[in-house]
Amino acid sequence: MQPWIQPVSGNDEPLMEGAAPAPSEHDLYDAYSRAVMNAVEAVGPSVVKIDVRRKGPGGRPRRGGSGSGFVFTPDGLVLTNSHVVHEAQALEVALPDGRTLPATPVGDDPETDLAVIRVSSGDLPAVELGDSAALRPGQMVIAIGNPFGFQATVTAGVVSALGRTLRAQSGRLIDNVIQTDAALNPGNSGGPLVDSHGRVVGVNTAVILPAQGLCFAIPVNTARFVASHLIRDGHVKRAQLGIGGHMVRLRKPILRAHGLESDSALMVVHVESGSPAQKAGLREGDVVIGFNDAPIQSVDDLHRLLTHEQIGVKSRLAVLRGGEKVLVEIVPAESGQMAD
Repeated sequence: MQPWIQPVSGNDEPLMEGAAPAPSEHDLYDAYSRAVMNAVEAVGPSVVKIDVRRKGPGGRPRRGGSGSGFVFTPDGLVLTNSHVVHEAQALEVALPDGRTLPATPVGDDPETDLAVIRVSSGDLPAVELGDSAALRPGQMVIAIGNPFGFQATVTAGVVSALGRTLRAQSGRLIDNVIQTDAALNPGNSGGPLVDSHGRVVGVNTAVILPAQGLCFAIPVNTARFVASHLIRDGHVKRAQLGIGGHMVRLRKPILRAHGLESDSALMVVHVESGSPAQKAGLREGDVVIGFNDAPIQSVDDLHRLLTHEQIGVKSRLAVLRGGEKVLVEIVPAESGQMAD
């Protein structure tokens, strides 16, 4: 080796003159910690604990569990999960500053597992709502809530996946759900999922047990839309036909005869009295294969298509009746507003 050449070992490389040294492992951990701490400092003062009382034997109120929520307007509107406050007889909110205040329901949507309640107090610290459409798998997120009553508990993780579907307690599928490995436990429900900038990107809602690290949050873009309807109307308007059904498989001769691509469809097993389905002449045993030219393979397909825009609008159902294809005109009604 030439005497003017200095040997180097391992991955050491000479630095160019004026170049900044690469950040050390400790520097990276410190940056991560600062990001988590800054996000918690921004959102933590808005996260509340919700205690619920429900009707017990003899109509007497009984303790009905607890959950989390977060203030999203300075005048005291709190976003949480529907399953936390649904059918509550009384609500009490514990604020991070130590105050405990009564709360009243504003609106509830079991179909997306979201609800809004109001605390009678002004000038409360409110969160900043982010954009869940901008999330990417692997992005750091932080969950804040009150698992098992331990207030202001913080967990951190990443966005594990996007675009998941989750079935609400009502039976409807919730689309575009966020999957995360930020640990959630009972009591976290309704709390915020936050990005590294301290913006709420989701509403924590569920875990898959006994698995670990399979946690889910409703996207904040969905929550923003639902909350606006709950504040205005107390509920989210959706169209419905007034049928009950289940998925069935179609035989190949039927598929060939009617040019169908999918072998599954929705068989009508119940028609509600006074419903749009009854008025349109739909019958038990009819098999629904399409709605306004969109194929129907299951009840979930129909639910996705029956948005509030369809209320009162003349629509077409493609139905198999006795092996023959029939087009039925039907006018969907607002859910819960059907005539007797």
